[in-house]
Amino acid sequence: MKFEKIHNKGQAQLFRNQYLEMLTKTHPLVIWGMYLPIIIGFPWYGLQHDNYSIFQMSLLFVGGMFFWTFFEYIMHRWIFHMVAENERAQRIIYVLHGNHHHFPRDKERLFMPPVPSLIIASIIFSLQYLVIGSLAFSFFPGFMLGYLMYGSMHYAIHAWNPPFKWMKPLWRNHHLHHYKNDHQGFGVSTTIWDHVFGTMFDLDKEKEDKEKVKELMY
Repeated sequence: MKFEKIHNKGQAQLFRNQYLEMLTKTHPLVIWGMYLPIIIGFPWYGLQHDNYSIFQMSLLFVGGMFFWTFFEYIMHRWIFHMVAENERAQRIIYVLHGNHHHFPRDKERLFMPPVPSLIIASIIFSLQYLVIGSLAFSFFPGFMLGYLMYGSMHYAIHAWNPPFKWMKPLWRNHHLHHYKNDHQGFGVSTTIWDHVFGTMFDLDKEKEDKEKVKELMY
C-alpha cells in the first residue's frame, strides 16, 4: 500500500454519489453516542437476567477489552493490509483502509462510519453470542469499549502530539507505520501484539527524520 506522495491535507473521494460519500465520514462523538448505550445497557440486561456476579461480569468485560486488542491487530495486519491482485479487491481495501494511508490526517475517516460500523458490530455480537451465549452481554460491551478507546487513540495520534511522555512510543510506532514501513507497527491502542508477532519497530534505533517525512508529503 505505497503511494508516491502522502497527502497531509484534504481527503480521498471514495464515491461519486454525494450521499454515499457522506456516509463514509463521521465524528468520534457520533460513534461514542451510538455505542455507549450498548456498553452500559448490555451488562445491565445481563445482570438482571443471568445468575452471574458483578465480579464475573467485570472479568468478562475486561476480557472483551483485551480481546479487542488482538482483533485490532489481526484486522489491521491481515485484512486492511491484504495484498490483492484483483482490481475490485484493491478497490475494497482502498475504501476500507488504503485511503487512510493516502490521507492520514483526514479526521472525518479516523473512525469507521455509522452504517458499516453497526452492521459489523451486529455480526460480531451474533458470532460471540453463538459461541459464548449470554456471556456475550458482558464480553461484547468490553470489546466495543476497546474499539472506542482504539478509535479515540487513533484520532488523537493523527490530530495531536502525545499528551504524556509514556504515550510517545504509541505515537512513534504508528507514525513509523505510516511514514516508513507499513509492514510493521500494526498496533494502535497497544503495542503488545507487535511485540508478540515481531512487527514492533525498534524505537531506540529509529530516528525522527522530519525532513524525510516532509519529502513523502504533499
